[in-house]
Amino acid sequence: MKIKNIIPIAFAAALMSSCGIYTKYERPDVNTAGLVRDSASVADTLAVADTASFGNLPWRSVFTDPQLQALIEKGLESNVNMLNAALNVQMVEAQLKVAKLAFVPSFTFSPQGTIASWDGNKATKTYSLPITASWSVDLFGNLLNQKRSAQMSLLATKEYQLVVKTKLISNIANMYYTLLMLDKQLEVVDNMASLVKETWNIMKIQKELGRTKETSVQSAESNYYSVLAQATDLKRQIRETENSLSLLLGQSAQHIARGKLDAQSLPSTFSTGVGIQLLNNRPDVHYAEMALAQCFYDVNTARSRFYPNITISGTGAFTNSGGMGIVNPGKMLFNAVGSLVQPIFQHGVLIAGLKVAKAQQEQAFNTWQNAVLSAGSEVSNALVLYNSSEEKSQLEAKQVESLKKNVEYTKLLFNDGSSTYLEVITAQQSLLNAELAKVADDFYKMQAVVNLYYALGGGRD
Repeated sequence: MKIKNIIPIAFAAALMSSCGIYTKYERPDVNTAGLVRDSASVADTLAVADTASFGNLPWRSVFTDPQLQALIEKGLESNVNMLNAALNVQMVEAQLKVAKLAFVPSFTFSPQGTIASWDGNKATKTYSLPITASWSVDLFGNLLNQKRSAQMSLLATKEYQLVVKTKLISNIANMYYTLLMLDKQLEVVDNMASLVKETWNIMKIQKELGRTKETSVQSAESNYYSVLAQATDLKRQIRETENSLSLLLGQSAQHIARGKLDAQSLPSTFSTGVGIQLLNNRPDVHYAEMALAQCFYDVNTARSRFYPNITISGTGAFTNSGGMGIVNPGKMLFNAVGSLVQPIFQHGVLIAGLKVAKAQQEQAFNTWQNAVLSAGSEVSNALVLYNSSEEKSQLEAKQVESLKKNVEYTKLLFNDGSSTYLEVITAQQSLLNAELAKVADDFYKMQAVVNLYYALGGGRD
């Protein structure tokens, strides 16, 4: 090879390497220390020695209720967002295939035929059956970076599909446990309605015996209807939750078969793993990172547009027109052309494109960093919700036992004339509120398990 040919090639290679248009994406540094707060401390962060994560468990191992499992499976099969996410993957796979085939020459077949007559003379017939091939030489990485960007787009789309899946599983589980909570609260209210109705009857008997006034009967009656109103409101909430859950399952609104709140068994010990696992387990965090990688290659593509575009094309045709006359039968005609297009002045389009690509990369980096912080915050919130709900539920259990005794003693004292009707009604209302609060906190504890499982990236299997 002549020295005058070597110098431009060496210069181009040095120029390409300096601009980094062939470099591959590498994860930027991110500080995950102290990402998850210790739920028992105000200032300290959670120190985890193991690397196993609660989020790595298959969802069937976490949600063991057979009826809930059936609902989750139906949702994964029929939910509209899941179906659309799968179609998005198919579309991006097609786009990636196009990006890969860009390295292969393109072929076109364009037959032509002409009949011409000059001044009424005998017509002449010409024909050409050409096949044209065109190949873009990717010397400056334009096609390569477009292909890599498409690959990152596919990975991001698949991660988004997992985002939809994990969110769907957690939403179905939360709605299912909401129904169990509402069922339990309705049971508590119905039991209290019977108790309050009994108190009302006692008040009426006491009035007939002259031991109490009409106001006592009216207060007991009002309290009874108030409890019935609470039951009606709970029934409405149950129906609305069933309708919402049916929509998630991709079916018309209908009754949801379910178990009992007291029969549920959920994990009670958790390990969150080390902070770096959130970068790999959380599909939304990984989705944000793949979007960042895609922007990285888009910047490389924008840089490559400043360099020449080299195209080699060739044509082979069977034709009877060689340009100097018509011959029959036809002959094979071949030609090849090489072209180089070097952008010089494009009205600032190339510079603007590079600036936009860099700004989009910075936005994607900020979004990824925020996704990491959000993941840590969600884990922290789920842990503190579980611990606080567990503590409150234990305290409320003691409160309920105490209030049950208080209701019984107050009723006995009222029958003996040592207590007023207001004390009886107040004791019953306090018991009802405490029982409803305990049911709610038992639900919040279950909800915390679901939220933690989602926050740790669970639901893949």
